[in-house]
Parts: sequence; C-alpha cells; structure tokens
Amino acid sequence: MLAKDIMTATVISIPNDGTVEQAVQLMLDHHVSALPVIDAKGELAGLISEGDLMRRVREPDDTRRSWWLEIFAGVDENAQDFVKLRSQRVADVMTRKVISVQEDAPVGQIAKLLEKHRIKRVPVLRGSQVVGIVSRSNLLHALSRADHSGLPVSSADDRALRVRIDTALKEVPMGASNLVNFEVESGNVVVHGLVESDMEANAIRVAIENVPGVHKVDMQMGRLPAWASYGM
Repeated sequence: MLAKDIMTATVISIPNDGTVEQAVQLMLDHHVSALPVIDAKGELAGLISEGDLMRRVREPDDTRRSWWLEIFAGVDENAQDFVKLRSQRVADVMTRKVISVQEDAPVGQIAKLLEKHRIKRVPVLRGSQVVGIVSRSNLLHALSRADHSGLPVSSADDRALRVRIDTALKEVPMGASNLVNFEVESGNVVVHGLVESDMEANAIRVAIENVPGVHKVDMQMGRLPAWASYGM
C-alpha cells in the first residue's frame, strides 16, 4: 500500500505570496492545523502551521528573549526571530524544511517518518507538485484494513477507480472536502471523515455509487460538531 492509496487528495494550500491573515482564515474555514505553501510554479515551498503562528500571540513584552540568550544567539538569529514574529508574509513565517514523500512511498515508510520527526502529516508529491496529504488519521484508517498478513495491496484497477472517485467527489457540494477520504479494495469503497449534515453524506454516497466499477460503499462518516464552525 502506497501514499497515493490512502492520501487525502483535496489539499488546502496557500501561495507563498499570501498573508498570515489569509493563512489563519484558511485554517479556520477548512478546520486544518497546517497548510502547504506553494510557489508560482505550483511546487512545494514550505509549510505554515499552528506552531508557526502560536508564537505571535504572546504578550508584546514577551517577544524578546532574555538578554543572555540573545548574546549567545547572535544578530542573525535574533533578526530571524523578529521577522517570524512581526512579518505579515507567509513566506517569512513558514517552515521551509518540510518533510514530504512521493506518491509511491510505502505506507510503512511514512509511518516511520511521522514517528521519527514527531510530525502529524506529510505532503505527498508527484515530482515537485503537491497532490495530497497523509496524516496520522489516514494511517489509522489504513491500519484498520490490515489482517494477519499485513496491509492489503492495492491493484491497478483499484488505483484507477480511486482516481475516478476523486474526480466524482469534486462535483459534490460540500463544506469541507478536505475532511473526506476513502479507501478502495476490490471495488469496495470505505468513506471516512466529517461532514456537516446527513444530506451532505448522502450526496457523497450517491456520487461514489454512480462511478463505474464501484460495487459497494460503506459510509463511516462523523458529523462536524457545532463548535467546529468557529471559522465563520
């Protein structure tokens, strides 16, 4: 099983010339805690996360380190901290060294990366283009399909079907498409994620059932709690 078999294909991203305010609003609107940052060519330039932004909410008197830490840090490091705390540009605030994987990366390799680097997710690339995200949640859903012999191996037919389902889901009116993911095995589709209503879940089910090659759809979706609309 590979990254492209389990990844969330709907990626909420922000251009590197975007603003911090825009990044915060995207995170709130789409209920995500991090955004891939994309350059003018559509290539991965960095990642901006809640961690990058939380330092900015400290009290004004706490924006400087103690004097002895500043001496050892040096001018460049202190200037870099100033930029990260004060700039309104995503490119200044984002993390540039991003752990990512190619779409053909084995799921086991991704699990090891998350554990080793203590991160929650990795962008999935096709070459240098971002095509998905694999999170701990995606890995857990994949693990739920394992048996005594290990994780199932996706066939070429299932991978082709997954692409057709991705296309079909783009036509469904839904509030947070990035919170919906699915697995395909022998034409059977299991759908995970969160939606805002039963009607939205039904629309997703119908869209998938109408894709040629789908045999059965198992909807295992939760509902967004009322407080999740904090981004509105």
